Amino acid sequence: MSLRIPALLLMAALAAPAAVRDFDVVVYGGTAGGVIAAVAAAREGLKTALLEPSGHLGGMVSGGLGWTDYGRKEVIGGYALEFYYRVGRHYQMPLYGQDLAWVHEPHVAEDIFRSMAQEAGVALFEHQRLREIDGVRKEGARVAGIATDSGDQFTAKIFIDSSYEGDLMAQAGVTYTFGREGASQYNESLAGVRDRTPYHQFLVDVPARDDAGNLLPEISSRQLPPPGTADKAVQSYNYRMCFTDVAANRVPFAKPAGYDPARYQLLARLIRARMQPEGRAPELSSLLKIDRIENGKADVNNNGAFSTDYLGGSWNYPDASYAERARIWQAHKDYQAGLFYFLANDPQVPEPLHQEMNRWGLCKDEFTDTDNWPTQLYIREARRMVGEYVMSQKDLQTERAKPDPIGMGSYNSDSHNVERIVVPDASGPDGNVRNEGDMQVGVQPYQIPYRVMLPKQAEAVNLLVPVAFSASHVAYSSIRMEPQYMILGQAAGVAARLAIESGKPVQAIDVAALIATLRKQGAVLEYVPSPQAPALQTFPKLAPQPSFPPASPRDR
Repeated sequence: MSLRIPALLLMAALAAPAAVRDFDVVVYGGTAGGVIAAVAAAREGLKTALLEPSGHLGGMVSGGLGWTDYGRKEVIGGYALEFYYRVGRHYQMPLYGQDLAWVHEPHVAEDIFRSMAQEAGVALFEHQRLREIDGVRKEGARVAGIATDSGDQFTAKIFIDSSYEGDLMAQAGVTYTFGREGASQYNESLAGVRDRTPYHQFLVDVPARDDAGNLLPEISSRQLPPPGTADKAVQSYNYRMCFTDVAANRVPFAKPAGYDPARYQLLARLIRARMQPEGRAPELSSLLKIDRIENGKADVNNNGAFSTDYLGGSWNYPDASYAERARIWQAHKDYQAGLFYFLANDPQVPEPLHQEMNRWGLCKDEFTDTDNWPTQLYIREARRMVGEYVMSQKDLQTERAKPDPIGMGSYNSDSHNVERIVVPDASGPDGNVRNEGDMQVGVQPYQIPYRVMLPKQAEAVNLLVPVAFSASHVAYSSIRMEPQYMILGQAAGVAARLAIESGKPVQAIDVAALIATLRKQGAVLEYVPSPQAPALQTFPKLAPQPSFPPASPRDR
């Protein structure tokens, strides 16, 4: 059953005339990290507002990413762990001797986030997008207020930018970057343009040009600079899809407007090139990463050389206008919808692969207000703040302890490919195809410092940035996982209370007090390998479990 309860403090942009509203804390961006930041601040006794440009909460966690990227589960604690505890309660995991669930349906995640915000007393303002021009008002180094497209204005003692794009941060005049640093900037061996990499790569030779010598679609003509070179390439985005193979809940893959099968010539050639050495049609799992979640559904992600990642489609996103971003979102949808239709219907695709693809479809009971398409583009990386401390490769590998830890990370350095290029061969420039940009390098659990959320003090003294935080491309590629955004969000909410109580800049709060509070709230600040989950006694008492079995499919 849905938890979109009227009692929730919802103030939609069109429901009231423009107004000035004052809070202790204003959180901009209803991502998972933003919801937890708002919940944390409200639980600290602060009058807290959460502004979300869309009509949905949870960002990627409720937008299709149901197969959690947790790395080492032992490093996830505090309110992030509480979220997964609540997921476990929803799916009645205690009946099976488990407290947590790490996979979930999109609508379940959003309902839980809404419950957490409601219970904490967060004032939720949906459809409140930061005004694109002059959206932030500053008084010296202090953010005094923000304005939204609706004309409403919000003032606060502390602002938290928890958007994937870092729009509030950027308009506040905080230094930021995007793209890839060169290897020399932070002495990172993984930085910049990548040399040949083994994953999500063409493992058979596929010529880059057609018989007339024309470059095939979805291949860049860029001449690649030497490995380690800095550039403004941005790792690829996609939509994390929610598929089902339950016939009663399945929506067939529709032919999108403007569909042109020629766009997928490279995929058709890749399939043919693989069939000879493999002796059969490729399996769908080699083209799409399909991970089972609850109730006959699956989280579907990129896999292999040509998949759901729209290589090159993300490069202009970080600094793009709102209108251009909307076009980029649509371009990604057009690419992926066309890909699914191609796999399900095109005569160049072998029949066994057709049959596998047509077992699946979109879910009738997910994303019901967007024709069952995910509500959030997977913005894996956009702007990154250049703040008080910039995390880099060494912080994941050799200098993993910090004096001001507020949480931990443990996921691989994980950047998706940025482009698809031509690799010249011995016969000349008309060579084969290769993907460039992939990074998958293991790490040991490392501490995340409070400083990663802090702008330079001369730029902003009452702003915290827990999502577009201060890190190099290499470091961001590991910390960017949704549980870590939630961990950072919790720390931001507590830090806001300490800054307000002390009257000090966020850069000058009592970090020892922050650490002590986070520990009491169940945050994990040291890695202790254990098969046991962290203690759950810090979590709020939840309502009794529903009767067994739960409704399936979703009653909504």
